Amino acid sequence: MFVSTMPGLREAALVLVFLAICCKAVNSRPFWCPTDTANSSGYCLSWRLAVEANNIRAWRTVPTQCSRHIEAYMIAGQYQRDLNLIVGSICSYVDTITLSDDGFDAWILDVDDTCISNLFYYRGKRYGCEPFDPLGFRAWALQGECAAIPDVLRLFNKLVETGFKVFLVTGRDEETLGQATIQNLENQGFLGYQRLILRSGAYKGVSAITYKSEIRKQLVEEGYRIWGNVGDQWSDVQGDYAGNRTFKLPNPMYFIP
Repeated sequence: MFVSTMPGLREAALVLVFLAICCKAVNSRPFWCPTDTANSSGYCLSWRLAVEANNIRAWRTVPTQCSRHIEAYMIAGQYQRDLNLIVGSICSYVDTITLSDDGFDAWILDVDDTCISNLFYYRGKRYGCEPFDPLGFRAWALQGECAAIPDVLRLFNKLVETGFKVFLVTGRDEETLGQATIQNLENQGFLGYQRLILRSGAYKGVSAITYKSEIRKQLVEEGYRIWGNVGDQWSDVQGDYAGNRTFKLPNPMYFIP
């Protein structure tokens, strides 16, 4: 047995030596040798996928080398195609639900980059390559110029027309951004929702997951049945009382814990 396996071992060793020589060859990099992907479009595609799958967490900025990739994703059509597919899936789910006649069938939508878009603002921040600027974002939000995300507005109207009580739950500060947010939503066609819930002083400094879980708990205690919950951040759809179904919309520009 030992003698018969020796030729095989020698051949395997020769193959390993050959591969090592190839990988070190000057001006030559065979396809089987690892490559530095940090500056490649392939790396940025993988990074974006990992972010959307929540495998990369607590990231502060988009990698600098991925600015062009994120820009292309957001404005060249793929982001819109992804949204269209996801919202289509949500609408199909909505069609399977039989509402009760007690008025307590509820649906939750996040606001920023779910109902209305901050894409124009983040374009000035290199699509997330620059750190979050609280004062700059507040100044932007106060202008009330966020455009509706068409597919989500279509979903919103379907939910209202079907008879759901739609709650818009946002981490925006109630005191400073409340009126501007109400007006912005109204101007963009978000009419007929049950309630807009903004972050009050009682939740200052609390994580988004904790804050939104507490809001959903209050709604359930009021008797509402949360059939669906849609947001662009994982913190929108994680935590307690998340709902019967949750749907994560794409957003590779920023992360909210």
